[in-house]
Amino acid sequence: MSVSALMTDFYELTMMYGYAKSNNNPKVVFDMFYRTNPYNGGYVVFTGLHDLLKRIEAFTFSKSDIEYLRGLNSFDEEFLSYLEDFSFKGDVYAMDEGSIVFPGEPLIRVESSLMEAQLIEGMLLNTINFQSLIATKASRLYHSTKGAPMMEFGLRRAQGPDGALTASRAAFIGGCSATSNTLAGKVFNIPVAGTMAHSWIMSYESELEAFRLFANLYPDNAVLLIDTYDTLGSGIDNAIIVGKELQQKGKHISVRIDSGDLSYLSREIRRKLDESGLTDSKIVVSNDLTEEIIDTLVNDKVPIDSYGIGTHLVTGGNQSSLNGVYKLSAIWKSEKTPLPVMKISNSFEKTTNPGRKQVYRFFDKEGSAIGDLITMESEKVYLGEDIIFHHPTNEADYFTLKKSRYVVAKPMLSLYMKDGEKLTKSVNIKKIQHEVIKNLASFHSSYKRMINPHIYKVSLSRELKHLKTQLVIEGKQKQEASRDEK
Repeated sequence: MSVSALMTDFYELTMMYGYAKSNNNPKVVFDMFYRTNPYNGGYVVFTGLHDLLKRIEAFTFSKSDIEYLRGLNSFDEEFLSYLEDFSFKGDVYAMDEGSIVFPGEPLIRVESSLMEAQLIEGMLLNTINFQSLIATKASRLYHSTKGAPMMEFGLRRAQGPDGALTASRAAFIGGCSATSNTLAGKVFNIPVAGTMAHSWIMSYESELEAFRLFANLYPDNAVLLIDTYDTLGSGIDNAIIVGKELQQKGKHISVRIDSGDLSYLSREIRRKLDESGLTDSKIVVSNDLTEEIIDTLVNDKVPIDSYGIGTHLVTGGNQSSLNGVYKLSAIWKSEKTPLPVMKISNSFEKTTNPGRKQVYRFFDKEGSAIGDLITMESEKVYLGEDIIFHHPTNEADYFTLKKSRYVVAKPMLSLYMKDGEKLTKSVNIKKIQHEVIKNLASFHSSYKRMINPHIYKVSLSRELKHLKTQLVIEGKQKQEASRDEK
């Protein structure tokens, strides 16, 4: 496997060239984090890490890539020679894929040379932002179904072939039980599912013939699409005829509705199925479903057994992207100690957190998450002590987590790549999905509700808060001195 290192923004290459010509290529730290939760929700499902690590490991320039760059007349031969031999040799720390994460906390920490760290930025953000967005959407949909099976079939509506493939992966991690995307089934070992389209039924002389033929071919998966002509007329009536025939063989049908008033139709179909003795038949619905629609159907106790979701899942629905960013946080000026740096913005929410950092998640004795604390990597968090949680943006706001309230402080960032080599060789996508469901269960329902979720506490340690304040003051003093000189 190889991934073209041209998958980067051109300004990364122009900066790298400048670093090379000025001999400015120290070891650095970059953090990837995001600023606000998508969908006005309460969390994000961190997804895409293992795809990212594979891509970083294979990130190289081919001969044709170098020829293309040579033709731009922007770089000299010495720099092109460096690119020709490029491979990432740095370290990558990250939260576990499938972690439930929140704004402002570092999800990935890259430690490498400045030039290496810059080159992978675009590919890193592209991978993590998209997959995390889709997995979060899937998680919200899964949460709204109250655990009912949910199939992703958004291939035809996704943003291109790679968008479809990675969306299927992320949707499965977020909670889908299967995908219609056969390639995703092969590549990621995701269960595949799918039965018929309206064209199947329309291609036969009668709806009954179409149902009967399909049921004979797939007696163990006879999901009959009943809204081609008349859902509550010929559709359900013909499905019941075939259902009774299968029942004699010890099998059962399911029926799918892809249009109309899903609440009314599902209730009427359930009534007709039960009255005909097909009480074990299932109802599947689709048709531009969102988490809000599903939440309403579930709360109204509409008799739906599973859901098929396409467009609003694989495209992100009403949220086009996750606003993840990648910022420089430390520079090694000597061999031992990195110098913390930060972006100081007029918008305080865009002021970054400096230095090499770790994130600790605190849990109570019931296993429920209480809050996250961003600390300096060198800080030690000792169990059995009161912990001060400083608000990330409000200077005076803080609270004390009493030692009696928590029993576990879990470090969230782990080393996943050392000297450019992945430390994990295989990934079980079903295990990641299980971890998402397990991780979500550790958060109170108020953080997961669809409307106006409670804000989970992400705070700064005393040492990090002090460093950040100090650097802000020093930065402002430098700005004032510069203005005075003018």
